[in-house]
Amino acid sequence: MTYEEFFVAIEPIHHDDDLDSHSKLMIPARTFYLSFASAALMLAPSQLFSAPIPDDCLTGGFAIGCQAYTFNRFTLFEAIEKTAAAGAKVIELPTGQKLSLEEPNVKFDHNVSDDVLEKVKAKLAQHHLRAVNYGVIEIPRDEAGARKVFEFARKMSLYAVITESVEAMDTIEKLVKEFDIRVGIHNHPRQPNNPNYKVWDPNYVLSVVKDRDLRIGSCADTGHWVRSGLKPVDCLRILKGRVVSSHLKDLDRVDPDAHDVPFGTGVSDIPGILDELKRQGFVGNLAIEYEYNWTTSLPEVAQCIGFVRGYGARK
Repeated sequence: MTYEEFFVAIEPIHHDDDLDSHSKLMIPARTFYLSFASAALMLAPSQLFSAPIPDDCLTGGFAIGCQAYTFNRFTLFEAIEKTAAAGAKVIELPTGQKLSLEEPNVKFDHNVSDDVLEKVKAKLAQHHLRAVNYGVIEIPRDEAGARKVFEFARKMSLYAVITESVEAMDTIEKLVKEFDIRVGIHNHPRQPNNPNYKVWDPNYVLSVVKDRDLRIGSCADTGHWVRSGLKPVDCLRILKGRVVSSHLKDLDRVDPDAHDVPFGTGVSDIPGILDELKRQGFVGNLAIEYEYNWTTSLPEVAQCIGFVRGYGARK
């Protein structure tokens, strides 16, 4: 059973036109629970809903952490340390980053050995971090190659995989259903000299995902939307219900060359973004991908996490 068939199955079995006003008030809860139970029995647990990010990973009501690329001048192990030092509880794993000072020749991605994965898991546990995503990674049309990405994600108990490989959507959808792992379509800025690059536009991303499994959606990079001259809140509204994850950024100005600034000090409207995500019932992660002051950004990253913590305290 698909998600769409599931939601049809739990719709009330009566039509409002056949009921008096008192009955209309009485039926929804009973009908919903009976229909929900019937539909749930038709689904294996992994087919119903993929596992959410645990509540103990939330800060200010959101699973806010870092994309390890924020600290790409350092090793992955150092990025884990810095993410924890900034006050985060989750991290998005990178591709191609050096593993550690002790093993600088090992590049981390979905092809590493199980021994390396266990070392990464131990490092995450040491710093009380949960890996939630992996990307941005190219997913091939070839199922054997794509399967390696999803097998890696399952081994790491990830919430989602982040990609821009819209041309592989048939393969991706098949594996999303099999592995019960979400996929977010990431956006870089508009490329004026490359009209074939379309994922900068949320309308295009919506056209790609709208008829696909509900676990496929957008990884909303708010900074790249600003660099493309778009307003992030408007973009989120276009993608309502299909935002899997976000690379959350505040920029100093609306310009292709704009740079990251601490949340609440730029033009991205971080409070409005958080309000809109909350309104949509967003349950994914927010990854700070801070691409400025590369070697000294830790205090600014911590300020971003503090902003979200304060936002939650005010709500």
